[in-house]
Amino acid sequence: MTVATLSEGPAILIGYAWRLQIEAEASVFADGASYTGHLRIKPSDPALLAELSSANGGIQHVTETVLELSLTPSQTAVLPPGRVVLDLVRTDLEPDLHLGFLLEIPVMMPVTRGLSP
Repeated sequence: MTVATLSEGPAILIGYAWRLQIEAEASVFADGASYTGHLRIKPSDPALLAELSSANGGIQHVTETVLELSLTPSQTAVLPPGRVVLDLVRTDLEPDLHLGFLLEIPVMMPVTRGLSP
């Protein structure tokens, strides 16, 4: 499994919406396919922090080479500062197909927070 640390992508800011576009070099993201990803502190952690999926809008097909991942402010509000990991599985195939990569994403406490009532 390949590990990619996002040094150029956006960190997750606790309490704010987060988006990241993943771009592949080849056409690997089929139109109409379904994807799911779990966010955890580390791969071995049993606690699920958030689920991103095609069904809940957390994973959106943009093109055959681009997927967009997103978290809502309520999903990021429960994350601890540090790092989280995420991988993706294509779920419309039998059996499910792991896409073969793991993202390690920094999570930061923003200075400006507590604006929503």
